Amino acid sequence: MRLTLRRAVAVGSMLTLIGVVAPAAAAHSEDDPRSCRDLMGADAPAFIQCRWLAKPDEAFDVVKFWADNDNANLKEATPYGGHFIDCSAPGSVCPVAEGDGTVRDENSPLPEGAEDGGTPECEAGQECSVDGHAEGGDGTVSEAEPGSPADPGSGTAGTATTQTTQTAQAAAVPPTAAEIAAAAQTPAGRAVTSARATGLRVWLDTELADDWKAGPEAFAAAVKRVGALAARPEVAGIRFTAQLGYNTTFTKHEEITAFVAGAAAALRRAAPGKRLGVHTVVPAFACGADEACKAEMAERHPLLAPEKIESSLVAGQVDQVTLDTGLLYGGYTAWNIDAATAQRNQWIQVRARAWDVLAQVAAEETGLVGDVTAEEVATRVSTPVMDGGAQQINLWTRVQDAQGGVKHLTAWAELAKLGPIQRRLAAVYNPAAPATDPAADLKKISEVFGQVYLTTA
Repeated sequence: MRLTLRRAVAVGSMLTLIGVVAPAAAAHSEDDPRSCRDLMGADAPAFIQCRWLAKPDEAFDVVKFWADNDNANLKEATPYGGHFIDCSAPGSVCPVAEGDGTVRDENSPLPEGAEDGGTPECEAGQECSVDGHAEGGDGTVSEAEPGSPADPGSGTAGTATTQTTQTAQAAAVPPTAAEIAAAAQTPAGRAVTSARATGLRVWLDTELADDWKAGPEAFAAAVKRVGALAARPEVAGIRFTAQLGYNTTFTKHEEITAFVAGAAAALRRAAPGKRLGVHTVVPAFACGADEACKAEMAERHPLLAPEKIESSLVAGQVDQVTLDTGLLYGGYTAWNIDAATAQRNQWIQVRARAWDVLAQVAAEETGLVGDVTAEEVATRVSTPVMDGGAQQINLWTRVQDAQGGVKHLTAWAELAKLGPIQRRLAAVYNPAAPATDPAADLKKISEVFGQVYLTTA
């Protein structure tokens, strides 16, 4: 394929950055007292740098500066003026229009060489993609090689792919108007109506993994049920599985990959336009740079390696990934990693891998039920957002223990003080087990939270 001047310049710039800037930055970070690269581990790529804008021991001083004297400094602050270029002014340098006069960048949807209506070139010996099929250098569309992952008869990978496609197609029948209307009259449907009436942004929180394992017929019925409920404009998204890879539902990564791909494909067709999410945990993240900790977590939880979780994000199959924070509190004491350090380590790893570019990242918190302190609320709710790792915090309003005991969310007064981040707070609520009744519960939730995840069967 032709190498355009634009791409050549980009490649040259990249080589300059890799050859000069990255090593220099890495060398500088070793002597930089504000460097936090030590938290990322020896296996972190050299181009990823970590530097404290405000070290943990400085954070209080920063808050105090803005909060002193009834927020006097904050009130006096003015927006940064910024710098803008007037392309019509003499001497200004602006992007150069290409082809038809439209400014494009490397993310242009048109293939290289097609700006003038042409088609991509494919050199001899090179594989190109045309309409989703591999094309050889002679322009012929090649079939899958026997035994390759793309061949349906080539074993586990091919069988899983075929099953995923067939199951998704069988289950992805958009609901009819009658089915949507009927779903609105169910308890879950009425809860959606009540939640939206209070101004809450609504997600459906359901579990499709068991239905997937039960076979195509059960899965199709489950997707149809969820699709009918999600088709309403009040619903923003669907979280279709929890504890993915942590529980015992799946034992192989190939099973998880097939399930996520199949469920996402089915829901995209049954409930088009709705965001899709999954809930999981990445135990190695909280280890930071402790190699012994990371090795132990990799052995305990082989399905939860960062690269395995990331594969679904890279493929664009989900729009949101929620990381459970339960393991952070006491799960790392063997390596002298306390809860605050474990949480800091986790969000540094999320930021370093730029997961927020691939999907929205949320934190799931179940530990604010029962008696909690104001400090616990700040640590478990504010810190993930302030650290910049999580864009959203999900809090359970009710937790039932193994003995059947139930604890409810009690920190309403403390949460009410977090007004600036209210839109980032989501309540996980089961309308089938209300504290009073769903309408009253959701009204109370809306006074503190901006979103709600309604648990549905």
